[in-house]
Amino acid sequence: MKSRVSTIIISIVIILIICVFGLFGVILWQEFNNLQTSVEVEGVQTEIVERNTIADDIKTPEIIENPFDEIRDGGESSSSNVDYSNVSVDKYFYNQLEEPSQTIYKAFESNKENMRSGTYRVELGNSFSNLLNTTNGQEELGKYYQSAIEAYTYDNPEIFYLSPNKMYLNIETTTVGNNVTYNVYIDNGNENNYFVDEFISQEQVENAISQIEQVKNQILSNRSGDTYNDIKMVHDYLVDNIQYDTTISKENIYNVYGAMINGTSVCEGYARSFKYLMDELGIPCTLVIGKGTNSQGQTENHAWNYVQINENWYAIDCTWDDPVSTSGYVSQNSKYRYFLKGSNEFTRDHTANGQFTEGGKVFSYPTLSVQNF
Repeated sequence: MKSRVSTIIISIVIILIICVFGLFGVILWQEFNNLQTSVEVEGVQTEIVERNTIADDIKTPEIIENPFDEIRDGGESSSSNVDYSNVSVDKYFYNQLEEPSQTIYKAFESNKENMRSGTYRVELGNSFSNLLNTTNGQEELGKYYQSAIEAYTYDNPEIFYLSPNKMYLNIETTTVGNNVTYNVYIDNGNENNYFVDEFISQEQVENAISQIEQVKNQILSNRSGDTYNDIKMVHDYLVDNIQYDTTISKENIYNVYGAMINGTSVCEGYARSFKYLMDELGIPCTLVIGKGTNSQGQTENHAWNYVQINENWYAIDCTWDDPVSTSGYVSQNSKYRYFLKGSNEFTRDHTANGQFTEGGKVFSYPTLSVQNF
């Protein structure tokens, strides 16, 4: 009898052991399924989402396609804490950004020299985990990214070699059980690099930067220290040394390299070059885009500048101060027709637009002095 009871007890114990191991196995299997892995060495697979592109034509006055925003998930995982809070930025459009956009802008600013390679991966780590855990978090981050890269491009004409439509915001999503983590970074995606088409290597970029700095130093060697005279000196140099490209076919006509080195550009090249030189002189200046109505009554997309003197802001349009003259002579009145103008006169044929891309953030410009300088 005792033997039979012992056998029953042993059987029950064995059954209980089997049940415990079975339950443990089920738990392990569920955890394994919840852990998304790939063949990558780090073993983290990014969640694949549909790419959304927000694009707009920035015409100044010619059509330039600038798709500023593409979000995609992909790449190798390196989730980490990245802190750009110690990066100090005080620039006009940056100061209008929301905090998430400022973080992205600071990441660009902190890695400006690294990005000369055209392939450098700008890490944002888990900075946006709280945002991405909310409803529509990825969409919101995409908007912040678009605003950041727009502001960075318009605040910093010296990064002429970067092409925003070749830069991708990557969101890596890793799920372990109920825990979701995110790693964010910016790279060139499947592109060879994130340079504008005219540049293909870091060596070319470094050489172009060196050329521009040599010309800049030559121009600024004539500085007087008087704000008005220095603004006039830069204005006159650009008007006298740049030819407006009516063919819209030459390279770098929208940036400082085309204007200052090749001596040929459209209005955006004039305006970016003016801001670049004002920045070097420490004179507050913004790039402005909008519409201009020319002497024939035709309205076209256009770019110009606002510059500050004695706490007041005035408008300067170097492009329209450089008219094409068949006689080869330009009168002084024509050369300074759009030099340091107030809103009463300037806004008769210029209308500013602070929305750089369709659906993007609407930035504000400084309030112009009513009267001319």
